Amino acid sequence: MIEIPPGIALDEGELEFSFIRASGPGGQNVNKVATAVQMRFDARRSPSLPNDVSTRLQKLAGSRLTNDGVIVITANRFRTQERNKADAIDRLVELIARAAEPPPPPRKKTKPSKAAKAKRVDTKVRRGAVKAMRGRPGSAD
Repeated sequence: MIEIPPGIALDEGELEFSFIRASGPGGQNVNKVATAVQMRFDARRSPSLPNDVSTRLQKLAGSRLTNDGVIVITANRFRTQERNKADAIDRLVELIARAAEPPPPPRKKTKPSKAAKAKRVDTKVRRGAVKAMRGRPGSAD
């Protein structure tokens, strides 16, 4: 069982791992050993996730989500399968933890009070008067 902070527990049987060859630097090791991990998690049909968390998770997954509702995470940061597998699991846990946070309440629209509007206009009038006094003494525009 994989524990996720707000009270969600994932069964490790829901995760599918396949090991693929990693790209990038690494010399001959890259060509011989399949160290990169491709993890698949079916977010749409997972019994461990509440419905609202599953919906938010699918939105957060973005391009990692397939048309079938499966999240695919590829980890090839490290040189060993074990560390890449742990990295993929950590990234999924972080994604689910972000999806488990409830969205903030919608913003309530407010209007400035009459006193605030009057204060703003009064300040503008005073500022205009100060600037008007800066003109030449003979000009009466």
